[in-house]
Amino acid sequence: MADSRTTTDTDDQPARRFGSSDMFVSPDEDPRSNGGFDDERSMLIGYLRDYRLTLEMKCSGLGPEELARRSVPPSTMSLLGLVCHMADVEQNWFRRVMAGQDVPRIYSSKEDPDGDFNGAVADPKAVAEAWHTWRSEVRFAEQFVADSSDLAARGRMRDGGTISLREVLLHMVEEYARHCGHADLLRERIDGRVGQ
Repeated sequence: MADSRTTTDTDDQPARRFGSSDMFVSPDEDPRSNGGFDDERSMLIGYLRDYRLTLEMKCSGLGPEELARRSVPPSTMSLLGLVCHMADVEQNWFRRVMAGQDVPRIYSSKEDPDGDFNGAVADPKAVAEAWHTWRSEVRFAEQFVADSSDLAARGRMRDGGTISLREVLLHMVEEYARHCGHADLLRERIDGRVGQ
């Protein structure tokens, strides 16, 4: 695909960049799958893995200032905030609901329910901690799913109801898909990179 660069109407917006030269990785090196899953379990796990990788790709090559930038005002959303938010989401569904662990939320609280986004600051230590936390929660979730032989296994929600692992995995695919769309827009506002 040819490189198609466009200019913007104002100086404070980056030029939109899309083309094979601006891809996050070359198509031959893309770690995500092309589908082709044979069964429900591998499909749910595969799509979730691919969306997790997409979030990482959308954040790649950016420094703390860019990752913490609230680039779509008045929203408090940033790429770093999305990483923190997804660490909270992973922890809630897999540790708290499915594994039944009584652990405090990582970033959000009663006092600051949007702590995942509000606490995203342009500090290298905060960035490193957010990635470490997110990756730790993803590892826990992946191990939990690998150790669960039945997608019908149920976890207990805060309201006393139950939910199946199958539904949690499907919800996580939806959650990442939604937030990867946000990440697309946030990244484009930071440096003009789009796609993939």
